[in-house]
Amino acid sequence: MKSSNSIDGWDSILSILQMPNGIPVATVALNAAKNAGILAAKMIGSSNPEVQEKLIAYMEEMKSKVIESAEKLK
Repeated sequence: MKSSNSIDGWDSILSILQMPNGIPVATVALNAAKNAGILAAKMIGSSNPEVQEKLIAYMEEMKSKVIESAEKLK
């Protein structure tokens, strides 16, 4: 998250990395909103079977696309 006095986001990264014990923090790559959404869906899906099923289907779709792309490279 950038603020008006941000040093290219490094201030946010460093503050996340310095969280004290007892403050769990999950991080994803910068500019990776899709990964953040998948992580959130995994957390919600741990107690919501409907979300879990949709996430599994989505991840299988992603897997198929990767395999398809790899085949094209051969």
